[in-house]
Amino acid sequence: MGDIRWGIVGTGSIAHTFSKELIDDGHSIAAVGSRTKVRAEEFADEFDIPTAHGSYDDLVADADVDIVYVATPHPQHAANAEAALRAGKHVLVEKPFTLNAGEAQRVADLAADRGLLVLEAMWTRFLPHVQRIREIIADGTLGTLRGFSADHLQLLPSDPRHRINAPELGGGALLDLGVYPISFASMLLGEPDSVQAAARFSSTGVDAATDTVFGYGDRALAVTRCASDVRAANTAMIVGTDAAIEIDSVWYTPTNFRVVDTEGHVVEEYKTRIKGGGKQFQVREAERLIDAGLTASSIMPPEESVSIMRTLDAVRSRIGLVYPQEV
Repeated sequence: MGDIRWGIVGTGSIAHTFSKELIDDGHSIAAVGSRTKVRAEEFADEFDIPTAHGSYDDLVADADVDIVYVATPHPQHAANAEAALRAGKHVLVEKPFTLNAGEAQRVADLAADRGLLVLEAMWTRFLPHVQRIREIIADGTLGTLRGFSADHLQLLPSDPRHRINAPELGGGALLDLGVYPISFASMLLGEPDSVQAAARFSSTGVDAATDTVFGYGDRALAVTRCASDVRAANTAMIVGTDAAIEIDSVWYTPTNFRVVDTEGHVVEEYKTRIKGGGKQFQVREAERLIDAGLTASSIMPPEESVSIMRTLDAVRSRIGLVYPQEV
């Protein structure tokens, strides 16, 4: 580790968390870019980063950067990712991948044309307990998958100026929080055949809460709930014909789970034992792919990121949420 040099685009809270875990895991940040030189320098001083750029364009043009982590607000993801790809840089893009499916397809196509890695930073996918869940499902322990349910309910700031409440920043519970269970449903069951959704809106016009029901023909159903103004345990369950997986709080972070058969017997109990917050696993995957000369991850392939954005678009269509950039 440490041979691949990272560049950070954006200096908000998620960029701070990501950078700390990246450095703690032994990786190297070569440069950071922000909209102002002052903010970039403050961030660079905090993490002992050699170079601070006062623009995103300067960051992606930096010859000492191999891969760019995009941590700007949702509406900027596509433009930042495309700029990095055109500059010959691999890209890790914070979730949601883009604002909508059209943008997502453009980013995926550009990465493929340039022969560069593009990876959505859906960090849950790369966690050890989720890897074990994939193995259990592949082994047939659950039988045929019939259902999935998960909540992502957080009590986030109510300030109308906060990005979670700002339409111009792609705010709302769905893209920030709902993307987690919707992405997990995609991992388990693919793209849904039918989408139903209902929402409760905030005073700023974005969704404060959105519930969804996805249908997969006669195979299965998935139910997701997200909200930005209430807090709950945030657990999840995967149900099959032979057994179920009960994932503890907080299901999308490093946590524990149980496999329970149809008689109620626990047939496997998984206990998470890791160091760090968990975002280091997506960094390891990105560097593994670059070292191997690969441009897509089988865990989070770009075509699935596009598919998830199509599902999010369908949910937004059902609840009537349109962002100013899309009008």
